[in-house]
Amino acid sequence: MKTRYLRQLAVAAALTVGGAGVAAADCPVKVGVALPTSVDWGKPIAETALWVADMINEAGGVDGCPVETILRDTQVDAKVGVDAAKAMVDLDKVQLMMGAVSSGVTLPILTSVTVPAGVMQISCCSSSTRITGLAEEGSTKGLWFRTFATSNVQSAVLTKLAKDAGYGKVTVFYKNDDWGQDMASLLDNALKASGVEVAASIAITDNQPSYRAEVTEALGGNPDAVILALYPKEGIAVTREWISLGGTTKMVGANSLRSEEFRDAVGMQYLGDFIGADTSSPRTASASAFVEAYKAKFGGEPSGPGLPNSFDAAAISLLAYHAAGKDATGAEIAAKVPMVTDPSGAPIDANVEGFKKAMALLSEGKPVSFQGGTGAVTFDANGDVSAPAVSWVFTESGIDEKQYIPLEEVNAFIQSLNER
Repeated sequence: MKTRYLRQLAVAAALTVGGAGVAAADCPVKVGVALPTSVDWGKPIAETALWVADMINEAGGVDGCPVETILRDTQVDAKVGVDAAKAMVDLDKVQLMMGAVSSGVTLPILTSVTVPAGVMQISCCSSSTRITGLAEEGSTKGLWFRTFATSNVQSAVLTKLAKDAGYGKVTVFYKNDDWGQDMASLLDNALKASGVEVAASIAITDNQPSYRAEVTEALGGNPDAVILALYPKEGIAVTREWISLGGTTKMVGANSLRSEEFRDAVGMQYLGDFIGADTSSPRTASASAFVEAYKAKFGGEPSGPGLPNSFDAAAISLLAYHAAGKDATGAEIAAKVPMVTDPSGAPIDANVEGFKKAMALLSEGKPVSFQGGTGAVTFDANGDVSAPAVSWVFTESGIDEKQYIPLEEVNAFIQSLNER
């Protein structure tokens, strides 16, 4: 994908951008994209962000200058992600960073790279409430935003699905990183508040030769079901071990397992009782328009995790960059985000014509209300959003939505847990 973009930029250098008469070589706006392109579910997330950059360029670019995306693979690895981010900040001098996926990668980038450098960071796919805590204490300096709801939402929905399925006792397997630890803590509280016994909560560390000891411990609790807050790589290994040792096929999975890689490696014969949770786009015209546009662009449904969130993160941040100006600092870009997501502003469709309209209004100092794949996005003081949810299941042909859970119902369930 990076090679493709370099070729596009070479061609664009000989052209004018949006009729503004500015050659691409004269003023490219470099934007960092730190996403896991080496994993199957990460590639579409990155492609979606780059697609938005294409449309922004077609609409006229950021303040009349073309966007040059600097894409680096994080491999869902904290060290790799930090090294990638440092390279983009120190060498490419980016003022805006899109990424990362997984709070375990996003947190160290945020705390050791982007915030110290004054770079704005926006993530499509990181949910840890630890980041909310950092924002509340002022440690993110207003430079942080995410278009994905916090782990509090997903842990509540996983709890609701387990309770609705009639599971009285569960074991939780969680990834031993910032995201997984956050999920484990939130799940423990939510499950107990809802009357579901937690037989065990077991950390899963990457790259172990075997998970037999962890699975054997889990089997000793004799749970009705397991909840999996894991990514596909370790999720596949743990689930195979679990099934081979006689564990139940009743499983509830986080959105990180919404992957055909996981389905194919485990096998549909063992996933008939599996049910997954994910945040969702609202049932709005803009969300439906995103689905149709995605299918037209990529030839298939946006069924993987984080795709509408990636679209909205890219669009909002690039429009904010335009509003701030091509020479803006990260802080100046971040300060324009409310101007792009103002509920009282002119509604903006998520397409080239919509971006052109937004750019014209923003250039006049007028606010807009971006309407994207996750609806009309608004951020709270900590850069967080809330969202409705869905349950989903694996099928022979793919991944199908089972139930839509409106935002009001999600919030009501969270409130009921808080009152117990």
